[in-house]
Amino acid sequence: MIMDKREFVAAIRSEVLEDAVASVKSNLNAPPGRKLSERMIRLSTWYNNLDESNKSIVLEIVRESADTSVFGFFCVLDGVRSIESNDKGVLKLYHEKEHSTVLLNNEDQEYLHDILNEES
Repeated sequence: MIMDKREFVAAIRSEVLEDAVASVKSNLNAPPGRKLSERMIRLSTWYNNLDESNKSIVLEIVRESADTSVFGFFCVLDGVRSIESNDKGVLKLYHEKEHSTVLLNNEDQEYLHDILNEES
């Protein structure tokens, strides 16, 4: 079955936005790897010295940042935010499966960024 724009937004929310928040939380709690950067050590040390209430606030900020980034990217895909200064082109996002194709960012239909906002 071909993906519609609501399923696309839900997939991006789950696999990009939520995964980004979970990854940042995990990396702050216990940075992965054998050779950690000084930056990651500094961030993790600071985060792990916070009380649970402040850790929760940090994660709310992380979530807001991830949500704002995905929203902005959807605005670009929807054509309401430009990434070009002159002679603007049009971005088209298609989902193809089993010989079917659907335009996910059809400007004549509901915008991806509006769907993201209504489900936030």
